[in-house]
Parts: sequence; C-alpha cells; structure tokens
Amino acid sequence: MRSGIWKDYATACLQWPGTILFPPVCLACHDHVVRPGTLCAGCWPAMRFLEKPWCEVMGTPFGHDMGEGFLSAEAIANPPPFARARAAVGYTGPARRMVQQLKFHDRTDLAPWMARWMLRAAGELIPDADLVVPIPLHRGRFLRRRFNQSAELARAFARLAGLPFDPVAVERIKGTRRQVGLGARERQDNVRGAFRVRPEKEIAVAGRRVVLVDDVYTTGATVSSVTRALKRAGARNVDVLTFARVLPGDFRPEDADTI
Repeated sequence: MRSGIWKDYATACLQWPGTILFPPVCLACHDHVVRPGTLCAGCWPAMRFLEKPWCEVMGTPFGHDMGEGFLSAEAIANPPPFARARAAVGYTGPARRMVQQLKFHDRTDLAPWMARWMLRAAGELIPDADLVVPIPLHRGRFLRRRFNQSAELARAFARLAGLPFDPVAVERIKGTRRQVGLGARERQDNVRGAFRVRPEKEIAVAGRRVVLVDDVYTTGATVSSVTRALKRAGARNVDVLTFARVLPGDFRPEDADTI
C-alpha cells in the first residue's frame, strides 16, 4: 500500500511543472479546471447527455418510459435505412462549442475526449459491430481543412471500443452545396448519389456490421445516403453514432451542417 502512495506522489510531482505552465482548461469554454479532459462547473450542468428512455431506432429521448421497443413518430413515419442511431449529447451549449472548436479551429485534441462520451452512448452498438467507418469529406474540403473531423472521432472511438477502423472505405464522389439553410427534402436531394464504397474496399465491407460515425446528426440525410452506399456494397448492417444530435424542437444553428 505504501509503495502505491509513493507511486501516486511521484506521478503528481512529474506532472506538477506541466500543470503550472499549461494548466488544464474546460473542453468547452477554456476556463481552468482541476483535471484535463473535463468540463468546468458552468459547462457541466449545461451539457445534455442523452439517456434512456429513447426511441430504439432513432435514439431520440422520450420524456417518459414508453416501454421496451417503443418507436418515435419519426421512425414509424419515415423508417431510416440504418438500423439504429445513437448520440452522446444534444447539440446545444457546450457540445455545440466543442464541435465548432474541433471542426473549424483545428482542435483535433478534443476528439479523444469526445469519443469517450460516444463510447458510453454506443454500449448497445459495440457488441454487434465489426467495422468503424467515418463520413468522408469531399477532397477539396479535406484539402482546405487538412483533416476530417468525423474520421478523428471515429479513430478515437474505434481505439476505445477495440474495433477495426477504416478511414477511407467510403468516398465522396459528387460535390454538393453546403447543407446550411436546406430543408429535410432538399438535404436528401443534395446528397443523393454523393457517396460510394471504394471498389477496392468492397471486400472489406461486404458482410460486415458497420458503425458509421459523424460529428453531428441533423436531419439524417448524410448518414442515410452513406448507409445506402454501404448496403449496396454488401454491408450486413449499419448503425450510426454521432457525438451530438439536433433534437426535435431545437434551433438548428447554421454550423449544424455535418458534411
């Protein structure tokens, strides 16, 4: 027991200079916090973690427990091509700021912390999964941004879940308008036929149970289009996992575009 105490003391001593020079900050607002990878006292209660009860298909939370297998009106009226969708948090407040920092300010260091919450949300998906695949960026946008935020999240999640990860299984073959300001039908039309599984990756996808990863679920147009591409290539099943989700009734900010 005494050796364990000394080990903890030695670790703290080694970390102390770095903590003084570079004190840890909140993942969402940059206020100082005690430990790296945490939220401050102001952001933590504002983060909306998505919990059961929820729609078994769409993952949207219910206000009351409706019973096992109960589906939302969205899942019944417009069944998606994917089997299940899950998200870690609602796309408001601190979650919105974290996505913006990752996506537009090169904060790829946030991805491993965000993936930890995604791992918790994916508890039902992991046992049924064989492969993790991110939503791809168009080549031009990738060159401008220099990284794919969805791939950063997918890579970190796959590592935590112990699942194979393929960052280039799916490619975007058609340039489209940004999704900002488009309605649900316009978004579907905008991404129709925009994705395909690379021919050399079809063998790796065929028969697999895929977890498709993105940063934000808005209307589902993008993940649905990629799901169809994966199924055309022979994927056995596709589940969707995102860090955040725009929930019914929430305001859709202009940066909720996930492509």
